[in-house]
Amino acid sequence: MIDPKPANPASAPSTNTSGKPSGKKRRFGGTEAQIRSALKFYKVLAYLTGTMLLLLCAELIARYGFGQYLFAGGTNAVTGQPFGFGFADAEPQGVLGGVNLSVTVLIVHGWMYVVYLISNFRLWSLMRWPFLKLVLLALGGVIPFLSFIVEKKFHAEVEAELAAHPQAPQRY
Repeated sequence: MIDPKPANPASAPSTNTSGKPSGKKRRFGGTEAQIRSALKFYKVLAYLTGTMLLLLCAELIARYGFGQYLFAGGTNAVTGQPFGFGFADAEPQGVLGGVNLSVTVLIVHGWMYVVYLISNFRLWSLMRWPFLKLVLLALGGVIPFLSFIVEKKFHAEVEAELAAHPQAPQRY
């Protein structure tokens, strides 16, 4: 006679995010430590990129709305006095020889967005999410305030999926 064996919880069908059985076992693309590392990297970049995007928006409003650039150092073109830090006319040039911080904000945000996209791809690939989630993650770096909202939503989702599927990340 064959003895009945208890059901193995690891082989039971998993549930998706809506709580319904998905019919297949949930697997991640990495270990829990890798996923948590990617989540932390994404969180830091989401806040930095979101902050730089808000600075970029303020700079664009100053430039196109008021005709002002943000400068540090240099000489006032009208008076010849040293210029410390602040806004100056864009046309005609109000500061000579200073550092144009408006352009610096543009460059820093651009490169930070590239690193942000790398963090998005890393988290997306480890979680094995659909492509639409990668698009939503990427939009967080170009729509003001969206990176903060998306980061909060996806951080909670990753934590919930890791808690709901404790055996899924153990692939080694």
